[in-house]
Amino acid sequence: MSVAAVASSPFELADDQRAIREAALEFAQDQLAPHAVEWDQDKHFPVETLRAAGELGIGGVYVDEAFGGSGLSRFDSVLIFEALASGDPSIAAYISIHNMCAGMIDRFGTDAQRARWLPGLCSMERLASYCLTEPGAGSDAAALQTRAVRDGDDYLLTGVKQFISGGGSSDVYVVMARTGEPGHKGISTFVVEAGAEGLSFGANEKKMGWNAQPTRQVIFDGVRVSADQRLGEEGIGFRIAMAGLDGGRLSVGACSLGGAQAALDKSLAYVRERSAFGSKLSEFEALQFKLADMATELEAARLLLWRAAWALDTEDPAATRLCAMAKRLATDVGFTVANEALQIHGGYGYLAEYGLEKIVRDLRVHQILEGTNEIMRLIISRGLLAA
Repeated sequence: MSVAAVASSPFELADDQRAIREAALEFAQDQLAPHAVEWDQDKHFPVETLRAAGELGIGGVYVDEAFGGSGLSRFDSVLIFEALASGDPSIAAYISIHNMCAGMIDRFGTDAQRARWLPGLCSMERLASYCLTEPGAGSDAAALQTRAVRDGDDYLLTGVKQFISGGGSSDVYVVMARTGEPGHKGISTFVVEAGAEGLSFGANEKKMGWNAQPTRQVIFDGVRVSADQRLGEEGIGFRIAMAGLDGGRLSVGACSLGGAQAALDKSLAYVRERSAFGSKLSEFEALQFKLADMATELEAARLLLWRAAWALDTEDPAATRLCAMAKRLATDVGFTVANEALQIHGGYGYLAEYGLEKIVRDLRVHQILEGTNEIMRLIISRGLLAA
């Protein structure tokens, strides 16, 4: 995948960006959509399909080309993740988390660290997981208890991370752990590799959705990591984690829009084909209005997402607030549109074979992860009041 030019405005895509989006859409329709229901039902994590995504440059979308990445912008990334989610929101969301981890290493790592981890991550020969949330520290992430105690040239990590996508299947874990005082200033970030002594995993969680990607506890029992596996200086780990989440919120918002757009497209096809009371469903004004509202809300959320991605790329001081706004709106709208699409299909929407109930289940968690939408409102309001 080649480097894309920056769009001349947030409303007009450059030719390279259109090509990138089309390539991601083609991959989604050929490699993801035909298997999405089966993977969901079998709880199958399609590692070989992820490797194929890596061959397209989707494993390191915004990682420096010098280390195997595609060198694209965050604006480009939301185009890609929305397109991928049209085929399978669960797999698209995992790929977005993997990219978030690679992006954190690229941004905060030394050249030696980047050379060590990024080529394998960008090719998706190695997979990554983001480890912030704990059993007792979800929304209050600064209260995390996992500790990293200095021992000569090493650290010993002890603690438990909860709800970790890719847990037990990933090769690299980007871990936030406490090295100092309580609160956000005492947190550092480490890269832990699979196979480390003392690293273990809980059972694969039984979930409402996202069944195609494993979710487990990641358990650290005196895991020894060298100091050269720490990203940045001690005490800046919370800033690293939050920097990752700004982009992660854009990505999960894009995945919501992609899944919802697929649900809307299914609905348009359904009302054109099906008849009731002697008329095509597409002729009923109530359904016409519903479809109009679904499309309008999706377009509004997409434009805000593009605005926030633009702000992140240009280092706009309002970027964090805009990313929170975009995540809140896109994930709420995405779920609502998917749920409306199921309703339009009636009983057929409730059947697994149509794929709609899966989209609804997958998109529901997007309102919770990468910071709940209630936390998004806190971030937005604090930004407004501080201005």
